[in-house]
Amino acid sequence: MSIRPEVIPFIIVVALIFGLIALVLRLRKCPASRGFWFCATPAMICMAYLLFFFRDPARTPPGDETAIVAGADGQVMAITRLYEDKYLKTDCVRISIFLSLFDVHVNRAPIAGKSTFLGYFPGRHFFTFQEKSSDVNQHNKILITGAGTRCLVNQIVGPVCRRVVYWPPHDKAVSVAMGERIGMMKFGSRLDMYLPAGDVEILCKSGDTVRAGETIVARIKD
Repeated sequence: MSIRPEVIPFIIVVALIFGLIALVLRLRKCPASRGFWFCATPAMICMAYLLFFFRDPARTPPGDETAIVAGADGQVMAITRLYEDKYLKTDCVRISIFLSLFDVHVNRAPIAGKSTFLGYFPGRHFFTFQEKSSDVNQHNKILITGAGTRCLVNQIVGPVCRRVVYWPPHDKAVSVAMGERIGMMKFGSRLDMYLPAGDVEILCKSGDTVRAGETIVARIKD
């Protein structure tokens, strides 16, 4: 299993923090063996968790071109019908996926098509299991336009996650394949997928556990 290179700065920070603590303990005449275990144990635990968090497992998208897959690992927390009035401008179904601190946080394209970065939107940091976080929390917006439908993706941060990343170019639309890696949310967060209600049949339900790039959450209608 591969690890995202973005983990390196976090590993360095952990090493520096516990190295500094070890130096302070040494200056205070703390026994070397006690100081070593006092610092090494939590440092190794923190580093192991960071490597676990930044894991990037391979995924195999379904061969069905009408399938729409989950954009994130986690649990489907809500399926909401609403009118999206800014980008899709139609009645939509919003599939909200909540990511815990133990889920893979690499995001993938729900459909194949042209992916356009719509922008970063500053906002609040409510817990992402709260319904209002979908509208007011800090987030990225991405619009993917496919052959049979469109998908508006919101990468939403919570009180722990402070940064969301979209990897393709921000200044132009690029082609993406279904299940292709498009970004990452650093620590627990939420991903919302908006789909035109008239285009799709929803196949998931609240409480379902999904895997980015693999789990089929909806299907494009004929």
